[in-house]
Amino acid sequence: MKIGVQIQPQATSVSQIRACWRAADALGVNSIWVWDHFYPLFGDPEESHFEAYTLLAAMAADTSHAQIGALVTCYSYRNPQLLADMARTIDHISDGRFILGVGSGWFERDYKEYGYEFGTTVERLKLLEAGLPVIKKRLDKLNPGPVHGYLPLMIGGSGEKFTLRLVAEHAELSNVFGPAENVQHKNRIIDEWCRKIGRDPGAIERTVAISPEELDNAGKFAEAGADHLIVGVGSPFDLTAVEEFIATQK
Repeated sequence: MKIGVQIQPQATSVSQIRACWRAADALGVNSIWVWDHFYPLFGDPEESHFEAYTLLAAMAADTSHAQIGALVTCYSYRNPQLLADMARTIDHISDGRFILGVGSGWFERDYKEYGYEFGTTVERLKLLEAGLPVIKKRLDKLNPGPVHGYLPLMIGGSGEKFTLRLVAEHAELSNVFGPAENVQHKNRIIDEWCRKIGRDPGAIERTVAISPEELDNAGKFAEAGADHLIVGVGSPFDLTAVEEFIATQK
């Protein structure tokens, strides 16, 4: 079972965030992430908060082991051509450790405060569907291209008729939330979509975003088909549960 950490960039400082990802990388986690929002998702809505992609560039330079990315990028916050170029550049800073995680977006305050059109859930999903080929085409045109010749694509979300179809069609990784029963069900839907389009379901890594307390259920997540658990941590960024889990895997 792979283990990752999502650092919540709210109610903290950049120096504390950097200390956390350095500590996580030193522990040997498989992946380190931030979320892609402009305001806190819980607690004091006016607390400090930092933007994802500028953080990811610093993370790429500060770390040397873990794969890195946004869990997940809100597709409609950035022009898809620019997003591809930003991702490729961070991939080079990290020596090829970047995962391009994307989703359709959902946090209405981000849209309203920054002047983006919020629209409906279906409209945002259709924008994502149209944008994925654009991102891939731009990645193919960039000089130089990604370090390994391509960027692994993660799609976050669990909508069974639309989002999980996009996972089957485009993604190397899928991210959903627990509990284990939900993970098992969503994995079954992904497998069904893969069969419909003739893709090997084993080609898609199954990641699950969890809390530190849910690491106690790692065995159940594994039975549900999870390959990679990603633990959300907020300030003051206690990595004890992650460290203990890693120790059990040795």
